[in-house]
Amino acid sequence: MRGLQGKRVLITGGASGIGFASVERFLQEGCAIAVVDRDRKAGSRLLQAYPDVADLQVADVSDERAVAQVFAHLDDVFGGIDIVINNAGISIRHRFLDLSAAEWAKVMGVNLTGVFNVAQQAAKRMAKRGGVIINMGSTNGMVGHPFYADYNASKAGVIELTRTMALELAPKIRVVAVCPGYVLTPMQKAEYTPAMLAAVNRKIPLRRHATPEEIASLFAFLASDEAPYITGQAIVIDGGETAGGLASR
Repeated sequence: MRGLQGKRVLITGGASGIGFASVERFLQEGCAIAVVDRDRKAGSRLLQAYPDVADLQVADVSDERAVAQVFAHLDDVFGGIDIVINNAGISIRHRFLDLSAAEWAKVMGVNLTGVFNVAQQAAKRMAKRGGVIINMGSTNGMVGHPFYADYNASKAGVIELTRTMALELAPKIRVVAVCPGYVLTPMQKAEYTPAMLAAVNRKIPLRRHATPEEIASLFAFLASDEAPYITGQAIVIDGGETAGGLASR
């Protein structure tokens, strides 16, 4: 992709799943990579796989103070950030009537407040030089989906946060939400049995889940000089899942 060589990139939730694939992709593009993840062991495995990662910080993005400390550290390490992949997220499968206030707060804290915390710190630093912030949305934030009330609400919030940020931060900073459908990540495998995964695949027009690498490729495109006029949008990558109505599900 044009314009990525030498860019300073922060990837949250970068130690597994889509974040892990994104680290690989942006390293291939010649970027300097910093990763934030709350899983120390997964972070160690990431560094073993990709020793060229410039910096790894163990932190919870839902903690405003921790995020501020991460960015103060990156000011010293990188002197600034050009691209943020705001990827960190969690999911808990449960019925709405069984959803506790603590679980609601936990999911919203990481998926929405965490995105806000990281994006605000990044935008303050990008205000003069410019930059790109890519927030992790989901098709769950666009259509109803049972068993994920908290997750769905958090992703809908990310989409509207992205649109508002794009309006306020233009023209210096581009802000985009990427909204995947089903992606075959460790989180997905933990929540779905093989039979459930197969049932989902039969309902997707392309008959499969996305790979983390395919989402990472979209991140790279949107962050690059190939997409200079794209901002304020929720970009769907779902194999055609949401193209139809009830009859297609």
